[in-house]
Amino acid sequence: MESASLPLFAAAALAALLAGALLWRLASRRHALPCPVWLRWLVELDNPFTRTNRAAFIVDCLAPEPGMAVLDAGCGPGRVTVPLARRVGPSGSVTAVDLQAGMLARAEAKARAAGLGNVAFVQAGLGEGRLERNRFHRAALVTVLGEIPQRERALAEIFAALRPGGLLAVAEVVFDPHFQRRSTVDRLAAEAGFVLAARHGNAIAYVALYRKPDGA
Repeated sequence: MESASLPLFAAAALAALLAGALLWRLASRRHALPCPVWLRWLVELDNPFTRTNRAAFIVDCLAPEPGMAVLDAGCGPGRVTVPLARRVGPSGSVTAVDLQAGMLARAEAKARAAGLGNVAFVQAGLGEGRLERNRFHRAALVTVLGEIPQRERALAEIFAALRPGGLLAVAEVVFDPHFQRRSTVDRLAAEAGFVLAARHGNAIAYVALYRKPDGA
């Protein structure tokens, strides 16, 4: 390929990717469609315009401690998985769950490149009953709740998987086609048994922290 045609080829490839991303977003307005593996770049990088959706901010909100067990529910390509694993250290563990094998493969490659051996990868849909009960100290659900057909079952399973006093962080941003409003997430979380502990951000980009009551 001649060097002069390289910029044209790159521009055409970028246009095709953007067109595919637009089609996914439009299709997602009618159906709960998870982000396709080939479009993982849409969710792989931190959004520079929304502080509350950045991986470091979400991890700081959860404040996991060394030795804790953490669930990354709907981990995608591992944007939050890796910093969570670093935070809990070798004595802790992260369980990364996703429906798509391609997303898990990408997350696993990232963890391996970072030299992390404390991450377990599970291919499953949230709400299928695959999570061990009373295991996790923390859980993260980052821009994925709206992709789940049975949101109530998914939150009930996460509630059961958390230890009493455990925290769930739900991160949402309006740029996501499956964006869930604060009132919707509050209602679903309360129905599952969670209590709102804190909220950061605003109506279009936020992290909500929910606690499993000590006596649950």
